[in-house]
Amino acid sequence: MSTTVLQHTATDWGIVAVFATVYLGMFLGGLPRLKLDRSGVALLGAIAVIALAGLPVEDAARAIDLPTMVLLFAFMVVSAQMRLGGFYGAVTRRVGAMPLSRNGLLAALIGVAGALSAVFSNDIVCLAMTPVVARLCLQRGLNPLPFLIGLACAANIGSAATLIGNPQNMLIGSVLQLPFTGYVRQALPPVVIGLLLLWGWLAFGPGAMGGANARGPRPRPLPEGAGAGEEPAFDLWQTAKGLVVAGALMLVFLFTDWPRDVAALVGAGVLLLSRRLHSAHVMGLVDWPLLILFMGLFVVNHAFESTGLAAQAVAWLGVQGVVLSDPGPLLVASAVLSNLVSNVPAVMLLLPHLGGSGEQAGVMLALVTTFAGNLLLVGSIANLIVADLARQQGIVIDWKRHALTGIPVTLATLTVVWAWMRLVA
Repeated sequence: MSTTVLQHTATDWGIVAVFATVYLGMFLGGLPRLKLDRSGVALLGAIAVIALAGLPVEDAARAIDLPTMVLLFAFMVVSAQMRLGGFYGAVTRRVGAMPLSRNGLLAALIGVAGALSAVFSNDIVCLAMTPVVARLCLQRGLNPLPFLIGLACAANIGSAATLIGNPQNMLIGSVLQLPFTGYVRQALPPVVIGLLLLWGWLAFGPGAMGGANARGPRPRPLPEGAGAGEEPAFDLWQTAKGLVVAGALMLVFLFTDWPRDVAALVGAGVLLLSRRLHSAHVMGLVDWPLLILFMGLFVVNHAFESTGLAAQAVAWLGVQGVVLSDPGPLLVASAVLSNLVSNVPAVMLLLPHLGGSGEQAGVMLALVTTFAGNLLLVGSIANLIVADLARQQGIVIDWKRHALTGIPVTLATLTVVWAWMRLVA
């Protein structure tokens, strides 16, 4: 391998340097002394490799997986429609109004968050539900920590149930051409078990994460309606419109072989045809930085693959007996990379080395990279959204408090994935 490595050009090593810098930015969330977030780092990385390699813009564009981008954009529009219709908040308030015990309410909210995240964006579900859950706990005199941490973890776990629940699953499904129904059939059991384990830990785990009398941070009460301006009022027509489109898309995905990206794009177009919701409002909720992140990483990874170094490294690992497509190495690599550079970049790094590995490798990659997001507070955007919105309500979720749930739940759910994939193999 060393002789082959020496044959690489200065351009190749320049691309490697850019690649390493970009993924350092993924790890740090930006670059030191520069006002750049992950999306900015990915964009500048793409510009750098295009310039270094003299890569024609047309070739750079072809490196981007367009079906993934279209599917991601379309479901951002669907999720935006549901949020502007006040659907998420209305559902949460309806659950909160039910005469449930503390553990019953916790189970209901975990179930709702998990189910919604399987169809809509888990990040938007957390964005809409967090303020409502926080106020609900304050009104009931409950310690909000288990409910808010449970919301974030449930949204992550639930989003793994389908190939549209989160961005990394959309990418995996598109690149590996996974069948939607076949994926759901394999992913749903570990997702359901994972949600049950999460509820069991939060309901019966350490006392510090318990109910109203548990030790823990005491949030300051806020005036009635504080922060409510962020939550749109419930609109039955707009909600019904979004639900019809989402339901139709699920039927198309489950029972037809129509291209998912085309069907989703048509659904988004239907939602944009509105006399009441301005398209600018809907587009304002589209996560454009995430789309830029995807495009930038596609280009950077394509340039890195063209150097041949990635293939050589994987071949060397294979000689040592470590085959990335095998269940054990794939689980470890997926979990570790997801917490080092985040789940989307981790998937982009691993996907090129799973070609021909079959459907099960794709299912494992999707489940592990999603479940691993619960390990640390910074492991997923959903966690950070909940923590940020909770802080606005006077509730502090730091990494230690999150780790009390995140670490055991992640280890348990990854064990479930390992056992389940071996069972169905």
